[in-house]
Amino acid sequence: MNFSNNKFLTLHEKKISNDFFNKGFLIFESENKKFNTDIKKKVIEISSKILNKKDINLDLLHKFILKKDINNFRLEVINKINKYKNLREKYFNLGRSNISILAGNELVMQKNINLSIQLPNDETSLLPIHSDVWSGDSPYEINLWVPLVNCFKSKSMYILKKKNIEYFYKLSKSKKINSSDLLYNKLKKKLTWLNINYGKVLLFDQSLPHGNIVNKEKTTRWSMNCRFKSIFTPYGDKKIGEFFSPITTRAMTKIGFNYKFPFKNR
Repeated sequence: MNFSNNKFLTLHEKKISNDFFNKGFLIFESENKKFNTDIKKKVIEISSKILNKKDINLDLLHKFILKKDINNFRLEVINKINKYKNLREKYFNLGRSNISILAGNELVMQKNINLSIQLPNDETSLLPIHSDVWSGDSPYEINLWVPLVNCFKSKSMYILKKKNIEYFYKLSKSKKINSSDLLYNKLKKKLTWLNINYGKVLLFDQSLPHGNIVNKEKTTRWSMNCRFKSIFTPYGDKKIGEFFSPITTRAMTKIGFNYKFPFKNR
């Protein structure tokens, strides 16, 4: 699809739409630096309190915690950060304009924001190559991925660009490919590693195969992610009211939803 022929989109909207449609992802400067800083400061505050340390350096978390304790620690941070006042509003505004261009201006947002932590050489925090749609998410969802530290090489994530998806479909039908490890090894040379410094954010099409590997870098990865979709597009297993809640419903939608026809026989 070429959005350049759409006379109803601005030049900026056409460029963003074409880039995202062709690659499956978009990396850009956070749209609100203050909110970006607020969220990171709160994560540091919560983490430091849990660990009984003062202002920990997120990159150096591995110096303060054992691998066996990392998942319980992560879940505790997730629970506490999602109670932070205005977290969802601040998070949304890190990518608000581009989310609206790509997914629509009447949106639902995931109720709880996720957090990923990968210590160096930790094999317990892996997401093998996958597509979120395979496990019940809707292909209409877009994911806003926000690094809290510089994420690069094995400390980041990879994605299969849309141009390689036909090759992936061909591989997936092969009876010789019977594990995610084999699939990853066959696709390795075609995967794109997303290097994203703190202060930038990522929007990606979670229907495309993606994942991570063991963090071979010397510092710890921290990243947050949250899904958005147009309120009127089809849902997968995760429904509005359960997993998603409306955030930018417009006046006429509310008027139309609440309208009651005055004549019983019509």
